[in-house]
Amino acid sequence: MFSIISSTTTGIDAIPVIVETDVSNGMNNFTIVGLPDTSVKESRDRIRAAIKNSGFQFPRGRLTINLAPADLRKQGPLYDLPIALSILIARGEIPAHTLEHAVVLGELALDGVIRPVRGVLTTALMARRIQKTSMFVPKENEQEAAVIKDLEVFGATSLRGLVDHLLGRTLMTKTVYARKIRAREDHQCFSFIKGQDFAKRGLEIAAAGGHNILLSGPPGTGKTLLARSFPSILPDLTEEESMEVTSIASVAGELTSSSGLIETRPFRSPHHSASVVSLVGGGTWPTPGEISLAHRGVLFLDELPEFPRHVLEHLRGPLEDGVVTISRAQATVKFPARFILVAAMNPCPCGYASDPKRKCICTIFQMQTYQKRISGPLLDRFDLRIEVSNLPQEKLLSDTQSEPSAIIRARVVAARIKQADRFFDSACHVNAEISPSLLEKTCVMSSEAKTLLGLAIGSQSLSPRATTRIRKVARTIADLAESNIIEEQHLAEALQFRGQKMQHD
Repeated sequence: MFSIISSTTTGIDAIPVIVETDVSNGMNNFTIVGLPDTSVKESRDRIRAAIKNSGFQFPRGRLTINLAPADLRKQGPLYDLPIALSILIARGEIPAHTLEHAVVLGELALDGVIRPVRGVLTTALMARRIQKTSMFVPKENEQEAAVIKDLEVFGATSLRGLVDHLLGRTLMTKTVYARKIRAREDHQCFSFIKGQDFAKRGLEIAAAGGHNILLSGPPGTGKTLLARSFPSILPDLTEEESMEVTSIASVAGELTSSSGLIETRPFRSPHHSASVVSLVGGGTWPTPGEISLAHRGVLFLDELPEFPRHVLEHLRGPLEDGVVTISRAQATVKFPARFILVAAMNPCPCGYASDPKRKCICTIFQMQTYQKRISGPLLDRFDLRIEVSNLPQEKLLSDTQSEPSAIIRARVVAARIKQADRFFDSACHVNAEISPSLLEKTCVMSSEAKTLLGLAIGSQSLSPRATTRIRKVARTIADLAESNIIEEQHLAEALQFRGQKMQHD
């Protein structure tokens, strides 16, 4: 019996799978056991053809492949290559010791060409964790695996070429990670957006503290442009965050052959017709949805009330916990989903309820129905609510350029550094993630700020969740002002950004 190490992915974590092969006397039969799904069972004919078309003999007799552990369901074509190699070891074509310290995965074409698969980065992390020293992966996935240091990665194009390498006939070159210095994505600079200083300030606070933000206003006021410019003031991902984001993209199959680590924060903007599965994740074998692909970045929902209410309600848990849990009969899978939610909406169906120059034609009932598409609990999870109004004529025609994104981003980065120092020994990354146990320690207020908050709680009937979120926003404003405690002016500004009123409030 011979074995090779491969992997299976649960969420964004790879688990070792031992591919065991046994050839015995009897009638010709090729069986794969160990809880394989249909796609793995179908690989038998593909593997047989690939072995023969690569110039090798397929073994006669009873051939049994076991994918251990047997209680873990295996799915996908990534086992083609390790199964084929284990069969060739069983035939004596390859010495068993050549793959003793390696992890192998890859899909085979009928002619023996090795095709790319998903989840290579998570498997590389697993290989390092279980102290394997090398990986054999499809050529298209080599840069993805080479991200992991202290791991020899070889990108193979064909089964024949890989066997020749293992036999020392034609050696493949070890893959060296070629980090690509990518320019920041071409997001609109804030300097080209005229006016809207209040909205820009809100977006700066949201970027600095990781706060969710709702932009409301008539059509054409620049809500979508502001939201799409938001990534231009976000800091780059840290190394740890890059690994998380790239792992999710790898599992989702969104990395290209030249992809390495993703270093800029993702920006996802699903259409309002998106289903629960596409937004949250799911499927027979769960895959990440838009909220996980936006992890450590931005999820932008334009025309928020146009999304089906039952779809939006699925955001409540991930917004609070930073993780989405998908339960299936086979397993329960968790994906990270810690993102900044930026949403834009009109105040009513016609869009002109808050426009002083255009008359709203909606009835009160239509306005209430429209606004009730967003539940109170979901609305309460927006830390900042901003009304974006039409610009006065003089500002619209002004040649004065606003503050550029680079300067705002520098302030955001400085505030993030303060937060990194504050949370160095906790699971928090930004102020929006402050846990209840850390709230009193991290959000220290002056006596004047406490008095103001007490008055606001009474006059605005703020819920405990809303009060906590206001304190977190005030903490971010204090960080931007380089203040160690929350002063009255910081809290007053935070309360200003809670000012957007809706039917639920």
